[in-house]
Amino acid sequence: MKAVAVLPGKPGSIHLADLPAPRVDDVPDGRGVLVEVLRVGVDGTDKEINDAEYGAAPEGYDFLVTGHESFGRVLEVGPNVRDLEPGDYVVATVRRPGTSIYDRIGTYDMTTDSTYFERGINLRHGYLTERYVDDPEYIVKVPPALKEVGVLLEPTSVVEKGIEQAYEIQRRLKVWKPERAAVVGAGTLGLLATLILRLRGLEVTTLARTKPPTLNSELVEALDARYVSTREVALLEAAEEYGPFDIIFEATGVSSVVFESMEALGRNGVLVLTGISGGDHTVEVPGDRIMLGFVLGNKVAVGSVNANRTYFERGVQDMALATAQYPGWLECLLTHPVQGLDNYEEMIRLLTEERDAVKVFVEVKGRL
Repeated sequence: MKAVAVLPGKPGSIHLADLPAPRVDDVPDGRGVLVEVLRVGVDGTDKEINDAEYGAAPEGYDFLVTGHESFGRVLEVGPNVRDLEPGDYVVATVRRPGTSIYDRIGTYDMTTDSTYFERGINLRHGYLTERYVDDPEYIVKVPPALKEVGVLLEPTSVVEKGIEQAYEIQRRLKVWKPERAAVVGAGTLGLLATLILRLRGLEVTTLARTKPPTLNSELVEALDARYVSTREVALLEAAEEYGPFDIIFEATGVSSVVFESMEALGRNGVLVLTGISGGDHTVEVPGDRIMLGFVLGNKVAVGSVNANRTYFERGVQDMALATAQYPGWLECLLTHPVQGLDNYEEMIRLLTEERDAVKVFVEVKGRL
């Protein structure tokens, strides 16, 4: 069975590997779900793993199958699977449990273990292959009406978790009701964050470097949100003009932007950090001013890693709502298809060179 893989620690090692075909009884206790992979979304994480910035192979392998944004169709289920059946469209989650108490209660995305398991990222093979098998705990059903955009569910779950964490933290304030939000970055994650915040009724300002008009700016404006180029208006200036920002959702992974966001955040605000970088870049920041603002302003910064199934299920609900409220919007994110696993070099080229790409995705089967 074909799979797209890398040799962790070796830059530029992406290649076509061979995996044994999975079987439904690979999962014990009759709980196997065998899934045919239809589409896989790829992003900066896949590029950075190919650049050897992070990633590790599963035990017994010298390669790691990449791809963590799956969409597929159930082929077969074990005798003890109740809520899934052949023909169902599904998305699989990314994190797998470790040993901490958080893992044992199903919040494995909040593990305190130093070693973590993520399909397609660390110590578990991903979904850029023809089939996979897994336990139904990690498989989320997608309605047929969402099949064209189902591959966006994994990044949507990341957004859902980050925003939900902000609301959960601010329950401490009893009457916190955010009105204005900023999203920093207008890639896939930033656009989806703009969407989810708009569905919650917030006034949203989305900031990115590129000057409009672009597809990204048009997608922001189609949500009745505001697009601002940071080449024209700096984040701190935008906070003065369009804030105060109760939530800032950071989706760039650029450390200097993170610290600028800390300054731009309003009193009693929450900064949600979702972007990461495998580099070791250092920046000089006005540390005393940021500390003063955080302490006196009761501000919060929270990091959010990829999500557990609760947020995938919430993502399904919001994606269905979005298709009704903003018809065709989600489809517009799927800008750059790659035909087949064999074209993995084109996939990496698009991730590296194509600045206009919103979402690159691999059509594993060629049709849904």
